[in-house]
Amino acid sequence: MGRGRRHRGRSHKNQSEESKEKVRKPLKSDASFDSNIQNRTWSNLDFEEYYKEQRIVKAKEWDSFMEILRKPLPAAFRVNSNGQFCDEILSILENDFMKSLQAEAIENGELEAIKPLPWYPNNLAWHSNFSRKEIRKNQILERFHEFLKLETEVGNMTRQEAVSMIPPLFLDVHPDHFVLDMCAAPGSKTFELLEIIHESSEPGSLPNGMVVANDVDYKRSNLLIHQTKRTCTTNLIVTNNEGQHFPNCNLKRTLSTASVINHHPIDQLLFDRVLCDVPCSGDGTLRKAPDMWRRWSSGSGNGLHSLQVVLAMRGLSLLKVGGRMIYSTCSMNPIENEAVVAEILRRCGCSVELVDVTDKLPELIRRPGLKKWKVHDRGGWYRSYKDVPKSQRDGVLKSMFPSGKSDKDLTGSGNSYGEMAPISSDESAEEVCDLPLERCVRILPHDQNTGGFFIAVLHKVSPLPEFQEKLNQRRNVTRKNINSSEKSSYEAVSGTVVTKPEEDAEKIVQEVAASENGFQPPEKEHTSEEGIIELAQKLDGMGGKREIPPMQGKWKGLYPVVFLRDEAVINGIKTFYGIKDESFPLYGHLVTRNSDISSHGNVKRIYYVSRSVKDVLELNFAVGNQLKISSVGLKMFEKQSARECEANSCSFRITSEGLPVILPYMTKQILYATMADFKNLLQYKSIKFPDFVHPQFGEKAAELAMGCCVVVLVDGTQLGSEPVKVNSSTIAIGCWKGKASLTVMVTTVDCHQLNQRLSDRSKK
Repeated sequence: MGRGRRHRGRSHKNQSEESKEKVRKPLKSDASFDSNIQNRTWSNLDFEEYYKEQRIVKAKEWDSFMEILRKPLPAAFRVNSNGQFCDEILSILENDFMKSLQAEAIENGELEAIKPLPWYPNNLAWHSNFSRKEIRKNQILERFHEFLKLETEVGNMTRQEAVSMIPPLFLDVHPDHFVLDMCAAPGSKTFELLEIIHESSEPGSLPNGMVVANDVDYKRSNLLIHQTKRTCTTNLIVTNNEGQHFPNCNLKRTLSTASVINHHPIDQLLFDRVLCDVPCSGDGTLRKAPDMWRRWSSGSGNGLHSLQVVLAMRGLSLLKVGGRMIYSTCSMNPIENEAVVAEILRRCGCSVELVDVTDKLPELIRRPGLKKWKVHDRGGWYRSYKDVPKSQRDGVLKSMFPSGKSDKDLTGSGNSYGEMAPISSDESAEEVCDLPLERCVRILPHDQNTGGFFIAVLHKVSPLPEFQEKLNQRRNVTRKNINSSEKSSYEAVSGTVVTKPEEDAEKIVQEVAASENGFQPPEKEHTSEEGIIELAQKLDGMGGKREIPPMQGKWKGLYPVVFLRDEAVINGIKTFYGIKDESFPLYGHLVTRNSDISSHGNVKRIYYVSRSVKDVLELNFAVGNQLKISSVGLKMFEKQSARECEANSCSFRITSEGLPVILPYMTKQILYATMADFKNLLQYKSIKFPDFVHPQFGEKAAELAMGCCVVVLVDGTQLGSEPVKVNSSTIAIGCWKGKASLTVMVTTVDCHQLNQRLSDRSKK
């Protein structure tokens, strides 16, 4: 999606200056939509001319199309299917807010205030007929607004654009799949992918699959980390690599020591599913970002086309044979959509096919992809590449046209996906693509009151053509060798790129496109072949212990991930909480960052990773830390500095996010409380042992070892039948057992939300 990355294409600057005069601004200085203004006049004549010419809607639909674009986007949200209170939240939406907000909806001319999205499974996604601004500002909606804020903050709900929810549903993710989200920030789709993986796994067990969520922007990935933290998952790695150069961590190519390969469960990082939701001009989000009316230009889409193709091709090269990739944008521009998909198919030949998903999500109204379109640049409209003057061909590429040529076609090999696309001898004739682009999915805003979106589902039938794989390898090697001195060969002239004759012109175009769209190159890598072989020999000598020495200078600003090998710490945790290795293995699954290690060697924070993440981390170490990892696994334990801990073999408390994962495997430091004592703990935060409602609860608390403990809510009939079997519906909180009292270690927000939920239960 666009996600705020704005690209100034080669012809964008001049066009945007001209278009400013054509933009009709509202009378008020506020640039955002006001729901009380019925006659919204935001428009852009360049935009209207461009999409009329592209015929993305029929002439009779044009007024409806433009009318909906000038209305604010309705708020949408999704209930976390794995949340502990999923059913209760759905009940509140159906039995409370659907009715209580109805009067306000009628006043606004709507039939319903909120309703489930008809195409999303199990009524988990909801559409509101109020914009986000209305929900924030309207006093009548204040209670609904507070509900949304609280449930989102504690992870029970995600506020997400309706069209943004679609790609993961077409991806057909299974619990054992390795999934790559190539351009993942801000993380709502990643959250959705993790939900699917966990929802379809066996109850009480961790999924065998995992998600790698990548975004080149470190600051934006912080938001992604915050979003996904609420899933409490051990099956996630967040990386900051450039998507178009995402490493495949191929151990066979990296190491010549066969014994190391034999020790490793995976020797290359390939994925069963890839979500390639690329940076785009983002004009499908006009309803959400109305300031885009002023800034829109056709040059934005042209300038991003090459980068989008390269990103998609990299995604396909990382995809396993038999796997599925989604290419998607929040743009309505065919240059960023159908033209990119057509170029992918031409380059991949019969190794990749476009999947027909018309039978999926039948209640989702969608349009087929376009078969013909034109290209617009500062020189005007072009029906065919033959029409483009040589002076314009640096910005208008063959691949932008319906029958454009791929790299292979340039060598005279012909179109490898079916027959050669016909090109009329009449230069003014409009080209028509002979590829099955009608299988693409176009979402137009006026069909179901949403934003605009585009989706193509691709299936990898066989390995990519050999010439394409070699081309990918050459681009990756060349990319690593580019440094500041070589960049002097780039020359910017009037928004165009001029290269030296001996340079690869296409590579330069791609590099500049990447740079202008916020993609910064990683620190240059200096891993020599000799160093890799030496590393292989070290790994071979370590046997099972395959820890890699910290590589502090590898990725600037990020600390290396380190496997925790301190047996005293691990055994202390196992003994204190009564965890058995056969049921919940700790050794080899606990990691830390070297920033979390004090000068005395003491660890501050410990993260737990699933088996799949563990395998990927070990592979990454073996190939020289090619993945730039910003977050990994689930924070499970945190160091406590209390003096009481010194007497125990364990000085680590269980974190709130880690508790749901580890609780089923704990046999010690557990207390069982009735509703009265549990709610008192949430309300008062700290209670002395004699002051509990049930004296026996206080007595058992006093008998526990000093330090972290877990309080599990049970009903009165279960109190004497301890231990109680823990499942997904179990409600528990982490506490600290002191000398004379029990103190809750849960945030105020979580305490309030949980107390409110329990109060609602007791009313039933």
